[in-house]
Amino acid sequence: MYIARIREGDKRRQALKEHLLEAKRLAEFYGAKLGLKHVAGLAGMLHDLGKYSDEFQDYIRQAAFYPEAAGARKGRVDHSTAGGKLLFAMLHNNSCHEKLLTEIIGNAIISHHANLHDYISPSSESGYLKRVQDKDLPQYESIVDHFFQEVITKTEFSEYVAAALEELRRFIDKSPAQSFFLTKFIFSCLIDADRTDARRFDEQTSESELELEVEPYQPRSLFNSYYQKLIRHLAVLKEKKEAAEPINLLRAAMSEQCERFSEKPSGIYTLSIPTGGGKTLASLRYALKHAQEHGKQRIVYVVPFTTIIEQNAREVRDILHDNENILEHHSNVFEEEQGSGAEADEQYDLLTKKERLKLARDSWDSPVIFTTLVQFLNVFYAKGNRNTRRLHNLIHSVIIFDEVQKVPTKCVSLFNEALNFLKEKAHCSILLCTATQPTLEYVKKHRLLKALDGEIVPDLISVGKAFKRVEIIDKTDKPMTNEQLAAWLRADAQAWGSTLVVLNTKTVVKNLYKKLKGGPLPVYHLSTSMCAEHRQTRLTEIRELLKKGIPFICVTTQLIEAGVDISFKCVVRSLAGLDSIAQAAGRCNRHGEDELRYVYVVDHAEEKLSNLPEIETGKGIAANIFARFKKKADKYEGNLLSEKAMHEYFQVFYHKAEADLNYYIPAVDKDMTKLLFAQAAENSYITYYQKKTGRRFPLLLNGSYKTAADYFHVIEQKTTSVIVPYCAGKELIVALNSSERIEDLTKFFRKAQHYTVDLYSQGFNQLKRQGAIIEHLDGMIYELKENWYSNEYGVDLQGEGGMEFALM
Repeated sequence: MYIARIREGDKRRQALKEHLLEAKRLAEFYGAKLGLKHVAGLAGMLHDLGKYSDEFQDYIRQAAFYPEAAGARKGRVDHSTAGGKLLFAMLHNNSCHEKLLTEIIGNAIISHHANLHDYISPSSESGYLKRVQDKDLPQYESIVDHFFQEVITKTEFSEYVAAALEELRRFIDKSPAQSFFLTKFIFSCLIDADRTDARRFDEQTSESELELEVEPYQPRSLFNSYYQKLIRHLAVLKEKKEAAEPINLLRAAMSEQCERFSEKPSGIYTLSIPTGGGKTLASLRYALKHAQEHGKQRIVYVVPFTTIIEQNAREVRDILHDNENILEHHSNVFEEEQGSGAEADEQYDLLTKKERLKLARDSWDSPVIFTTLVQFLNVFYAKGNRNTRRLHNLIHSVIIFDEVQKVPTKCVSLFNEALNFLKEKAHCSILLCTATQPTLEYVKKHRLLKALDGEIVPDLISVGKAFKRVEIIDKTDKPMTNEQLAAWLRADAQAWGSTLVVLNTKTVVKNLYKKLKGGPLPVYHLSTSMCAEHRQTRLTEIRELLKKGIPFICVTTQLIEAGVDISFKCVVRSLAGLDSIAQAAGRCNRHGEDELRYVYVVDHAEEKLSNLPEIETGKGIAANIFARFKKKADKYEGNLLSEKAMHEYFQVFYHKAEADLNYYIPAVDKDMTKLLFAQAAENSYITYYQKKTGRRFPLLLNGSYKTAADYFHVIEQKTTSVIVPYCAGKELIVALNSSERIEDLTKFFRKAQHYTVDLYSQGFNQLKRQGAIIEHLDGMIYELKENWYSNEYGVDLQGEGGMEFALM
């Protein structure tokens, strides 16, 4: 029997024929979402074709029963090239559609344990052609013969290819961007099919369970149940005495407008509810109603920071009374090993404990998902096939972007192209939610295809005036140091009441906090150096003081600006982009507790913004708008945070940042958008290839997919997630080391997200040198020792946290 893998525990063998047919069946199921059942199924059927070689069969048996003997052969057995090679030999000399089918599916097959290959690289070579055309595979003919004898006949295979070609003709146009996203989609279907079958074999899933798992996913009844619970919750709110207040009547009216708007066809729409206007529940109302009306499969909330996922997810869970079907997915607890070629193939097939841990990661198959902008962009552009695996589960979704203005400048064009694909081809409806709506439709080459008249809230000017609860006080005439700021706060904050201070860097925040400690008011510090559970504990304490009306000061970075439902009597904000100032203002008098409160904007003298170019650029543009406002306030309807001011801010910002919107990669001196989306005639790599070789480039596709993925990072500095010893954090490590079942590990990973901190490489390496980091599972998971975690600051690079922790 030709075998695909051998189970680690009981050494049971999975037949290769069984694995290929099951991967085909699962890939068909995933691919059918876009009418590409046979295109995806072809990838599933051929992906492990190379396992029909004697070399692989000998190796897999040795690796399972005599691992020491197999070690010498590690990295030499290639089973992922044969399927791509077969397609190339059979189809690539034929029609354009056959060539395209070959290139898309072939790349997915040869890459299914690594990353998609370059069709052409910066050196004008083709990693794809090297594998499918140039590489010599011993026993290739017998491999193909065994496949046609065991899995499918040649006649059946030809009929299957014909069906795939017809699907491709119906789907594709000549857009290079679409070819990229289609290749990614097929890659996603293949990876999930392969990994899912491996997991089922490892878990010994029964036949009846298999059938249950591939039943068409029909969440309409679940979404209807959620909708009824939401409507009941809104009805309870209407019964409260404060419901008759003008601001609450306006909130209710906007919520009802979202329901009416949900009947419209899917598209890219904006929901510009002002801060404190209840956009989380209003967007949920739209999503639940639209999902039922238009047969959507999932609702996905995408937020800019991990810091606000917990709050939003908790709010939704409390209303829907469901913990099982609502997934939070953000910080990664451990690193994925990046391999390539035969070595990655072997590591996967051995199904060690490490591999089972990888299989426990979420593939976004929950009905409701809360995730971050980083994770969303990683699905389309990052290396590591666990990212791409999730893509097919975004199809037929309602996707809600909360605080969409936080898309990093360098990622704007990539973000727009991903949304355009989801809207145009993937049957998604997209809602861009923020009080500070960016003008993404004005980005020059890669503009967002927003719907005309796609704003859900009518008459934004009147709504903005009705929601005005703060006055911006410009105090930027003279730069202010932390010493001056602390003196001012000590003198006036008692009279203001609860005061929030938002500065641009963690260094000045920590320094100001130290200066204010021991003063007349209690002082709180919030930082991304704290794990999510720690921040939540602090926010609970802060909310208790707010509820009691006790004056205090909270000093933090902009982490509190997006989506945190909290309301102070006064806010002091260091000058930054107008959107950031508006978001900070949204934490002041949030629910209209008082008629009007003040937000002071200061120019901080000690902030170093050279490594924060977006904040520096935004600060300059905002300063110019402040200056114009002083001369002609009526131009902005007397409101520095008006829709007109915000529109002007973003138009200027995207114009100034035009050269930075396309993700420039210095190492190859080219924008990532060109690596992925360029026409062949515009691709300098193609031009060089043709000059060098004297012949036409032989492929239809010309994307440098691997090169782009290698350099893509939403956050430029690499971070490593570390579990910290805050409350249950340490016990989680103990639980992990004693856990053997994948179900337990999945629960562990979800819980651990609340007790991790993402460390930049400089800080991580410093802690490692100090012996503060404990490594688990060969570097897949890290734990921070107790002395290096502070109850005031979170991760403490000085190693003084433990003593302080014990005294608190």
